[in-house]
Amino acid sequence: MATRDFDDEMTRARGDTLRQDFGPPGSGWVTFAALMLGLAGTMNAFAGIAAIAGSRVYVNEAVFIFSDLNTWGWIMLVLGVTQILAALALFGGSEFARWFGITTAAVNAIGQLMFIPAYPFWALALFAIDILIIYGLAMYAGSQLRRA
Repeated sequence: MATRDFDDEMTRARGDTLRQDFGPPGSGWVTFAALMLGLAGTMNAFAGIAAIAGSRVYVNEAVFIFSDLNTWGWIMLVLGVTQILAALALFGGSEFARWFGITTAAVNAIGQLMFIPAYPFWALALFAIDILIIYGLAMYAGSQLRRA
């Protein structure tokens, strides 16, 4: 015990910190989820614009669950804008923003699974990001927002 006190005093004398305060547990996950939600929203908005414009990025012979590539482009554009708004709201720190972020990520995950015929690898990558967003917000955002 005495050795520990001596080490603590020596550390303080040198000006070092014993432990850095990184905020509440899980705050890194919440920041990651907010950034990824904004990034996924931006990517969805660009993908939606590309689909609406009839870009040659997508497969021409793709068969969709319902409607065509133009309709999915509008859906992705609207979803991307709502994800960007949810990411900005998360930085505000409200409990509503947490549930809004989870909802938009869940809707996007379902939408990405339906977007697989147009661009399979891209859709699966965004699906994986959405799962991480949902995990980060569901597991850690509530405790962080209540402590703030």
